[in-house]
Formats: sequence, C-alpha cells, structure tokens
Amino acid sequence: MNFQWLKQIPRNGKSERRLSLGEYKRAVSWSKYLVSSGAEIKGEGEEEWSADMSQLLIGGKFASGRHSRIYRGIYKQRDVAIKMISQPEEDANLASFLDKQFTSEVALLLRLWHPNIITFVAACKKPPVFCIITEYMAGGSLRKYLQHQEPHSVPLNIVLKLALEIARGMKYLHSQRILHRDLKSENVLLGDDMSVKVADFGISCSESQCGNTKGFTGTYRWMAPEMILEKHHTKKVDVYSFGIVMWELLTALIPFEGMTPEQAAFAVSQKNARPPLPPECPPAIRRLISRCWSSNPNKRPHFDEIVQILERYSESLEQDPEFFSSFVPSPSHTIFGCLPKCIGGRRSASIRA
Repeated sequence: MNFQWLKQIPRNGKSERRLSLGEYKRAVSWSKYLVSSGAEIKGEGEEEWSADMSQLLIGGKFASGRHSRIYRGIYKQRDVAIKMISQPEEDANLASFLDKQFTSEVALLLRLWHPNIITFVAACKKPPVFCIITEYMAGGSLRKYLQHQEPHSVPLNIVLKLALEIARGMKYLHSQRILHRDLKSENVLLGDDMSVKVADFGISCSESQCGNTKGFTGTYRWMAPEMILEKHHTKKVDVYSFGIVMWELLTALIPFEGMTPEQAAFAVSQKNARPPLPPECPPAIRRLISRCWSSNPNKRPHFDEIVQILERYSESLEQDPEFFSSFVPSPSHTIFGCLPKCIGGRRSASIRA
C-alpha cells in the first residue's frame, strides 16, 4: 500500500509539524479505504466527479462533525479541503441515510458556480468511507474569525462586507432553487483576503424536494422556528438563519450562549426569543435583522432584497462614515435608494430595511 499522500504538506515553503503517532494511526484507519493503485475510483454514474486518488495528498485534520472529518490536502497541485464521511457498519439505517446525503451533496455541488459558494473539485465513493474534495479556504470559518475578536468589536464596514457576500451567495443558491438549511458561521468560510464562501451542503435540498423536517439534523441555535417545530418550510428558513449570522457579525458572540441547544430551540419556537441586539446597533441594521428573523416566514425578505439593502448601506457608509448615526429607515418598505448622491442634505431619504 502506498502511503505517499500522508507526507507533510508545506505551508509557505515551510514544513508543518509531523503527525503524532495517534494522528497517524487515525489517518491510516480512514485512509485504507481511499488508497488506490493510481486508477480513478469510479462507480456507476460517477464519471463526472470521481477523484483520481493517486493525485491526492492528505494533511492534518482541521475540523470534524458527527460523522465526518475534514482534512487539509493537495489535489493535482491545488490546495483543497477533504471531507471524509464514515458510514457506521453497525447501523444500516444511518449508513443508508449518509449514503443518500453524500449523493445529494455531490449532485448539488456539481450544479453550483459562484464566487461566494465553495467550489467543488472532486469526490470519491468507496464504502464505508466517502470523501468530498473542495477548494481550501485559508482563513477558516467565520466562527473561528469571530472567536478571535472582542465582543462588539467588528467594524461596521466589515460587518456589511461579510454580510453582503454571504447574502450574494445565498441569493445565487436560491436562484438555483436550492435551500441550504444549515446556514451558520461555521459553514461560512473565509479566504486570506477575507473573501466569503458559503459551504457545507450536507443537508441542503432542492426546493421541490424540501419541506419535510422529520428526522432533520440542523443546528438549533440558527434554526427557524418552523423547522424546530417540524412544520413545512420554504427557503425563508435560510433568511432566518442569515439574521442570526448578522447578529453574530455584530456581536462576535455565540447565539443563545448559556443555553443548551434544546433550551435555545424551546425559547425560539415557544417563547419567540431572539438573541439581544446591542444598544449601539444602528436602527437600519436592527430593522433588517428583525425582518430576517421574523416568526412569520412571509414577513422575511428575499435575498435579492437583502443584497440590494446591504449594497446601498455599504455604498452610503463608504461615502459618509457617519451615515448610520443619523439615518433612520422608514417604516414603509419603499426604496428611494439612498445612494451617495443623496447623502448630506438628503439623509432623510428612505431605504427599504
């Protein structure tokens, strides 16, 4: 068996630390399912996306989920992230579910191409371990970035930049009639230049096939109340989650910190609770977030409107750093387009928010 792909991956010309014995053994325990003699590993219908495993170098693990591990790697001389999904041999039902989830995720990723959506590279399906290879984002997750910030310290222009790029990615996703269903800061990835990519489509679905949440495994702190209650849901569940992510950007905190996920779910679905917005939050941003996480899905804006609002706010803030100190959104939902030309003596112009 050729384990050349376990060798160290250089970063900026320097070697990373060596794998510990425990890390090596764990890597080998997963790798035995993936190592090939050099030929592509293909099954029926896989020719479009099958990976040539002889071209894959796997480095250290940097994230993990309930049934997966994510490693940094190199595929055909390109930095990549490798998501390995393990099928439990002792649970046939779960193994079947993970098989379907893998197939669905690959099928969705194949369709997607947008600067704010993670780029699919290749995949391998060789039970009991599957892998999905995507571009590598050196900045890590948005959650990791926020953990290194002081609470309430992210500058408003950065908040708007990151929120706008997330919203653009989600606007594109919805234009493809796809629901993400697990939008959260952990699933938003950053580049070295702070570019944004929405990632992890493991529980995403096409709009025509979504709606049933029976047995659904989302993340309660970001989950819309209708999903928590296992009611029929639409793409507006992603808008709710986006509102929570915007709150994270403003506060750099974890939503419902101090509560268990189950307590947070109960508070949201039964008490209509939301994370407290900071007093210094500009009224325009407060109104947008409040609309996004409305308990009534029909009152939540679509992402095309959210993008339009955030673009106008970003442009206005760039032209006038004091824009939000005096601007108050109109209760009406009419966009008058407060672009830079209306800043100054015409700040009372309304922006839909």
